[in-house]
Amino acid sequence: MFFEFVPNPQFDFLTSFAQKFNVPVEGDRLTIPPVMGTGSIRKIALSAGLKLVVHRYKLKQDFILNRVGTDTPNNLVSVIFHSNEATASVDTGEKANPLSRSSAFAIQIASTDLNSQIRFPANTDIYFVVVGIMKDALKELLAIKDPNRVVQTILNAAPGFLFYESMSVEIHKIVKQLTDAREDNELGNFYHRLKVQELLYLVFEKLQKRETQRHSAVHKDDVEKLSLIRAAILSDLSIPPSLPELAKMAGFGETKMKDLFKQVFGDTIYNYYQQARMEEAAFLLKHGGLSVSETGYQLGFANLSHFGRLFEKYHGVKPKKYAVGG
Repeated sequence: MFFEFVPNPQFDFLTSFAQKFNVPVEGDRLTIPPVMGTGSIRKIALSAGLKLVVHRYKLKQDFILNRVGTDTPNNLVSVIFHSNEATASVDTGEKANPLSRSSAFAIQIASTDLNSQIRFPANTDIYFVVVGIMKDALKELLAIKDPNRVVQTILNAAPGFLFYESMSVEIHKIVKQLTDAREDNELGNFYHRLKVQELLYLVFEKLQKRETQRHSAVHKDDVEKLSLIRAAILSDLSIPPSLPELAKMAGFGETKMKDLFKQVFGDTIYNYYQQARMEEAAFLLKHGGLSVSETGYQLGFANLSHFGRLFEKYHGVKPKKYAVGG
């Protein structure tokens, strides 16, 4: 299954999806027909300039969502919360990159002029939410007196902005509440509006804490290069990234690569690598059936004491205690 769309303030995902796949829409809900799978897509107009689309389904075929960036900028800010990052993949170039256990690719805040492609494999639970908010509505909602450069760039709806944030436990819980919310609740719209405001608060709280730096517009080919760099970093977490090799592979100058990566992901390449490494360690300890020493060695640690200290720094407990649920 392949669905392509161009985002803009007038775009209606449900209507367009229904026409593409000949599926009826009932009110604000599209039910996936049995021939395609199970589940539904819902759109909810929360207030002037603020809307929510909730995706919750399982499909019988692989599903590709292809967003084509608009040719002209507009005032719509798109915030996507991927809750199933262990199965989906993002493709912003020629290569699909898994939305791996690293949560740092789970929340995307972007202008509508950039391309992106998300691939969902068949027979997996898909649940994610998309918040579309006009810049004036966002300014009124945040009512922030002194935004940093990151937030100011978003509030201005400047062309070519792209930021990723990690999916905290608290944010993941709210996204799950939205995708699982009862539809027969008479106060449902109020409930959804509160939850979306919570999500936006938590995301912009993170963004407001980022180090301020000069913002450079992200071009479509930059997005593809950053995607390749991220894939290379995560391809083998036992080997620290080589900046010269990454820059050469992606066709970036090293300085521009470092600056743009930090701008988009909010951290240096090496710190991003270490965070992904520690998240992978946590996953292996909980679900991979590996011991602490096996986990450390698999992730390239020759010194297990160093592994233990770094793990505790990121997760607040020693790896052995984490493994047994402490």
